[in-house]
Amino acid sequence: MPIALQNLIVSSVNMLDTVMVGRLGAVELAAVGLGNQIWFLLMLLLFGTSSGSGVFTAQYWGKRDIAGIRRTTGLSMALGLAAAFMFMVPALAFPRVLLGLYSRDAEVVRIGSEYLRWVAPSYPFAAASFAFSLALRGVERVRLPLVATTISLTINGFLNYVLIFGKFGVPAMGVRGAALATVIARVVETIIIFSVAYARRMPPAGTLAEFRAWGGGFLPRFTRIAAPVVINEVTWSLGITTYNAILARVSTEAIAAYNVTSTFSQLAMVLFLGTANAAAVMLGKRIGEGDRATTFEWARRFAILAPLVGIATSFMLAPASLSLPWLFALGPEPLRQARLMILTLACVFPFKVFNLHVVVGICRSGGDTRFGAWFDIFGVWMLGVPLAAFGAFVLHAEPWVVYALLSFEEIAKSGLGLWRLVTRKWLNDVTQ
Repeated sequence: MPIALQNLIVSSVNMLDTVMVGRLGAVELAAVGLGNQIWFLLMLLLFGTSSGSGVFTAQYWGKRDIAGIRRTTGLSMALGLAAAFMFMVPALAFPRVLLGLYSRDAEVVRIGSEYLRWVAPSYPFAAASFAFSLALRGVERVRLPLVATTISLTINGFLNYVLIFGKFGVPAMGVRGAALATVIARVVETIIIFSVAYARRMPPAGTLAEFRAWGGGFLPRFTRIAAPVVINEVTWSLGITTYNAILARVSTEAIAAYNVTSTFSQLAMVLFLGTANAAAVMLGKRIGEGDRATTFEWARRFAILAPLVGIATSFMLAPASLSLPWLFALGPEPLRQARLMILTLACVFPFKVFNLHVVVGICRSGGDTRFGAWFDIFGVWMLGVPLAAFGAFVLHAEPWVVYALLSFEEIAKSGLGLWRLVTRKWLNDVTQ
């Protein structure tokens, strides 16, 4: 529940960001949405390295191997910081070139580039806190990331209000204000997480020497497990940004509607990101303890219960779509497209939840990261992207139809996930 609550806070503030920027207009909303695609790519790369390390962290925690936990955390942070600087430098140097890959609307690219240049300095702070937070989750210390996220994102929401619209005597900064608020919030979150973790001597809080103890064959084993996760997240995220590019080339209204739908999707997935991460920790810990029978039984329960709750969530999305005119200052057509996209999301949502638990909660807990990578890559690049491109550029279908076509991949690949679960090939002890 703390993981789910943390995700709820993040998604709620992200939705607040979207609503606030959406009050400026469709162009600004589309610009910030595209600007955040660079962060989205980085975030999923960070999620890949941190999730790969999470396989080891949870199993080491089952064995109470603190040294193993700390060297895993150190390697995860080193990889995360390297990735953050790789994204930050081009975002600062040539943001127009990056966003020009997504949209041909000159005004969207101009405003989005302004936002991207201001928000890029937050990347290293976000990388460090993200890697350390996932390490804390792996050892069942979930309250600290929740508290840090609550404080920092409350600050983010308040500063958005002040800086975007110019309140309390502060000049209105528009999208630059949203970016500056994000930078400040991420710095605060990083300070809180590290200072409290070290003050309380939590398991991942090691010395520099402990963080760098990658010898004894650990680095090759880590790479063998983590590399497929990184490839999985990067190729999957490239597919998602390709969806954005396809819809952005359909029209500015289409990408604005898609950004609204993505916000609702993130909010709806809050609980399930919590249960999937909980599954990874709980199952990984049991594997580390050597209890294979309980591990499989718990995995089976996750695979049944999560989609059932997903069905209940689907029934909440339809009435939620009626709130769009009060939340977003968009024209009638973008609002209609967003409403139809959200209804489509409701139809595929239980499959989406099941697939999330197969990859993040079940396969990764047992080090079965190669199947997880193939599973997602197949869905996005063999089904989602071709179907979306066919709908947009061949059929010239409405944006919501394009969204429905790309969403079909969730239904198609769920059968593969069920097959992998029952084979038990995902159940491995990676620390031996």
